[in-house]
Amino acid sequence: MDEIKSAEELELGKSQKYDAGDIQVLEGLEPVRKRPGMYIGSTDEHGLHHLVTEVVDNSIDEALAGYCTHIEVTINEDGSCSVADNGRGIPTGIIPKEGKSAVEVVLTKLHAGGKFGGEGYKISGGLHGVGVSCVNALSTKLTADVYQNGDHYQIEFSRGKAVSPLKQIGKTDKRGTTITFSPDPEIFETIVFNFDTMKNRFREIAFLNKGLVISLEDKREGQERKEVFEFKGGIVEFVDYLNKNRETLLPYPVYFNKFNRNSKGEIENEIEVAFQYNESYSEIINAYANNINTEEGGTHLDGFKSALSKVINDYAIKNKIIKENEKLSGEDCREGITAVISVKLKNPQFEGQTKTKLGNSEMRTIVYKAMQEEFSDYLDRHPNEARNLIMKSITAQRARDAARNARELTRRKSILESTTLPGKLADCSEKDRRFCEIYLVEGDSAGGTAKTGRDRRFQAILPLRGKILNVEKARLNRILENAEIKAMATAFGAGIGAEFNIEKLRYDKIICMTDADVDGAHIRILLLTFFFRFMRPLIEQGHVYSAKPPLYKVTKNKQEYYFYSDEELEAWYAENGRKGCDQQRYKGLGEMNATQLWETTMNPEHRILVQITMDDAIEAEKTFNDLMGEDPELRRQFIENNAGLVTDLDI
Repeated sequence: MDEIKSAEELELGKSQKYDAGDIQVLEGLEPVRKRPGMYIGSTDEHGLHHLVTEVVDNSIDEALAGYCTHIEVTINEDGSCSVADNGRGIPTGIIPKEGKSAVEVVLTKLHAGGKFGGEGYKISGGLHGVGVSCVNALSTKLTADVYQNGDHYQIEFSRGKAVSPLKQIGKTDKRGTTITFSPDPEIFETIVFNFDTMKNRFREIAFLNKGLVISLEDKREGQERKEVFEFKGGIVEFVDYLNKNRETLLPYPVYFNKFNRNSKGEIENEIEVAFQYNESYSEIINAYANNINTEEGGTHLDGFKSALSKVINDYAIKNKIIKENEKLSGEDCREGITAVISVKLKNPQFEGQTKTKLGNSEMRTIVYKAMQEEFSDYLDRHPNEARNLIMKSITAQRARDAARNARELTRRKSILESTTLPGKLADCSEKDRRFCEIYLVEGDSAGGTAKTGRDRRFQAILPLRGKILNVEKARLNRILENAEIKAMATAFGAGIGAEFNIEKLRYDKIICMTDADVDGAHIRILLLTFFFRFMRPLIEQGHVYSAKPPLYKVTKNKQEYYFYSDEELEAWYAENGRKGCDQQRYKGLGEMNATQLWETTMNPEHRILVQITMDDAIEAEKTFNDLMGEDPELRRQFIENNAGLVTDLDI
């Protein structure tokens, strides 16, 4: 294997050659508008924001090549989006075989660009996507402005077709590319960009690209705001951000940055790792390949995990902290770790269900070797910190043994792995889980109403008594002793924690149905914390929902009307007047009879369900810690920062 060099030995080699000859055409663009879901995943809000990511990926590639230092993303007044960078600019020369400018070819041919065999880019994150041409195909209007060699060029498109050829606008001292596009309402369910969704992704990108400046500005009327992301500490700051206000075991994160060169001395791969331990019981590891979040892991993550447990065990045995036959498991060694692994490589191979698993076999060995060398050296130089880490792992091992014993005991008692379902579960008659759903209902009273009002063919009801255990503050052995958690685990049928198996899940939809008040919100967040920590595939694969019961019932002329927000209620009054109306404010599910609960909250034809997603796992991780962790100051800050969002609070 080629020698791994340190960061100090790196000399950034920049290929100055990037012209029309680097653009290669692979296939046409026609299928994109016919089947957009095949190219961007969906046509909902997620697909809409994927367009922005595709354009930004091009600018990131310029940054990876060493030519771009600043990316500006703007949501314009008219709702369109602009992405501007100060890179080299898309080539403007003519491609002989096409008879068109390179910029027009890039924007009208799927998989045409400088990443498919030319010398334009050595490392590219955009290979994971479908290219800016897809954005063009799905936009009513797209304008590309290229600032290159002192000239300003512009070309406009409509639904993927050039309105006119590339034209020279004038002279300029700027450089780079600006893409402005308006998503097509014929394609997308919504064309309204979400500032916060974009903000979270760009923060992540800025963490992964040390020193890169990314600004995001919203110019829409009444929504004006701007944020700028720049992290000179890179992924070290990322780890600190994820660990914010957690009590850490090390004085600062462990960090290393290494490069792998080929026989010619050229950089083939870059490995960057930062990690820190904290006093929590959870494990946070975010792994990236060419800036792509490899949510399903892959070879780089395997190498990191293997080396981590190997180094900890070797040190513990060598220093006689544990005996050789008492090796710590990988799970024990990772308890409380927060880590970011970022690798950059020339030809990434992605696989898995969502193409977010790195498959390059060489990365397992490269990351393992680098991690083993660097972490071993760290432990040798920091014996006190090393002992603290090992003692935490030993404590985790003892808790895991206790949890295993608890599981074995409960199995013998037919609690977790038995065909005997919880006594308070009102199950459905349908056996095909694709059509089954279970409501988790707050309290026996609301549970009784729900059992009466449900469609028992496909709807199951599991009443929960009070608030379940806050799993953010407990290890698995204590969690398994909680009656409500055991009831859910038994009803779902898929296990818990490391033994969770989504294939055994008995219901397609798991619906949290709690009161529309503070207590109901608290119970809901406790349930979601439990799912997030110990049944995460439920959320990742879209099985978890939150029911939205009505806030008001208005009776007028013997007709009943239900409203789910103050805005809906006020709009109805504005149209129908207030005279002769009887208004009721629901404070809980128990105030509705079975028929009303069915009509408003359980009938698939009328109900409102909010799907819980993992689109922003990093923010979810941080929010769960802030709201459910040990530090009350974080909860106080959250309440202060978000109090203005509450418009109607019953005390």
